[in-house]
Amino acid sequence: MFKKLNPAKSYRLLESGPIVLVTTRAGGKNNVMTLGFHMMMQHEPALVGCIIGPWDYSYQALRETGECVIALPTVDLAQQVVDIGNCSGEEVDKFRRFGLTARSGESVEAPLIRECVANLECRVVDDAMVDRYNMFILQVENVWVDRARREQRLLHHRGDGVFIVDGETIDLGERMVRWRYLMDD
Repeated sequence: MFKKLNPAKSYRLLESGPIVLVTTRAGGKNNVMTLGFHMMMQHEPALVGCIIGPWDYSYQALRETGECVIALPTVDLAQQVVDIGNCSGEEVDKFRRFGLTARSGESVEAPLIRECVANLECRVVDDAMVDRYNMFILQVENVWVDRARREQRLLHHRGDGVFIVDGETIDLGERMVRWRYLMDD
């Protein structure tokens, strides 16, 4: 039997992509925020849509600099991920408070996070939807992956502090005949 759900809660069903951390650097200061509202938009060039609004301290830095890093934390960082989202970089140095190590990338000033399994260096390529929807379109310029990292499982937010952790992987690559060109590493 179906149960009716408030449309405002639809994100609980659709927002199952991994929770990410977004770093910015403005005025000589690094910041990091937790983000669940994002989506891949296309493969080449790799575009990501992110909802970051004026309620986020990172919003102004992203508007000013036009660059950020999207870092993928794993399940071992779950508590830090939630705690990062519960405070403002305006009031606290989140890198110091949460024991994160900032690393330099190649194409943006925003820092990579050493403790994350992957980091995507990004630039804002379209801000036409920012004023209306708080949606930044980012182009991924570099991707850094730590394949040697023991923990690889990502977190997926289900709403209200409930998360799903990556589990069993099913490889159906041999069936991807139409999209084979997307499968190279």
